[in-house]
Amino acid sequence: MPNQENTARLLPDVAVHAQPHLAGALDWVGMADIQVPVLFDAGDGEVQRASAKVGAFVNLKRPDKRGIHMSRLYLQVEQALSTQLLTADSLHALLRGFLDSHKDLSDRACLSVHFEQLVRRPALRSANSGWRAYPVCIEASLTGDEFLFEFGTEVVYSSTCPASAALSRQLIQDQFASDFDVAKPLDHAAVLAWLGSEHGIVATPHAQRSVARLRIRPVAGFHLIDLVDRVEHALGTPVQTAVKREDEQAFALANGGNLMFCEDAARRIQKALDADAALSDFHVRVEHQESLHPHDAVAYASKGVEGGYGSAS
Repeated sequence: MPNQENTARLLPDVAVHAQPHLAGALDWVGMADIQVPVLFDAGDGEVQRASAKVGAFVNLKRPDKRGIHMSRLYLQVEQALSTQLLTADSLHALLRGFLDSHKDLSDRACLSVHFEQLVRRPALRSANSGWRAYPVCIEASLTGDEFLFEFGTEVVYSSTCPASAALSRQLIQDQFASDFDVAKPLDHAAVLAWLGSEHGIVATPHAQRSVARLRIRPVAGFHLIDLVDRVEHALGTPVQTAVKREDEQAFALANGGNLMFCEDAARRIQKALDADAALSDFHVRVEHQESLHPHDAVAYASKGVEGGYGSAS
């Protein structure tokens, strides 16, 4: 029987045998949805371990070669991402490792990492707080010495329709005119009671859960909390975690004074991100998941640099 040292040498490797009748270069070859833990700092100095799905790919530039060494990609992903902090530098080094292990086969490499990061968010009025899970998508590529990376997340918020608010106010005015005789003096107590009744406030504007999907090209690293803070501040009505009655009332007040169409939301985010010199480019897609009708209202915005984002996809 062969000893353990010779076992690997004796195992067959059919991938080394070329197939001339199927020769051709391939854009990308690799693996999708590799399950691996990642270590990530959202910007608060606290490193979290999250369950991620990773895509790892290289091109196959040699038409005479049947395939790449997928196990080499997997082992490098597992070793790097499960033991090292996820940073732009660590991704660059990982992609360089992909190419170094495929010197005779590939000259381009790319990687995608998807996971969720938990961030503690304070309540609006009460002393409570709770966790929000923000999806994180990181994509990186290396072609020669050109390293590019992108960072994406989503912010969920409430949007109250300005048109619906105006129509509701008109109906309330009509009800007021019907309930209070213009020829009689107004009774303060009666008006105050009317304003607090369902009979008086006969209409309310429709609001809906909305999503801002962000893709950015940072100059340096990944600063999730800073990005989320700026976008949520620009929108004004991000969804909440812990909610007591005082928090819900504060949220209702914010919605009432923060009316916006999807175009307004996209422009608010665009203005907030345009002012950030740490971003070389960005793409924003806002989606108001309408409660009035089954189709959504959608708007896009970007920094608009040459060769940057901009397609409606």
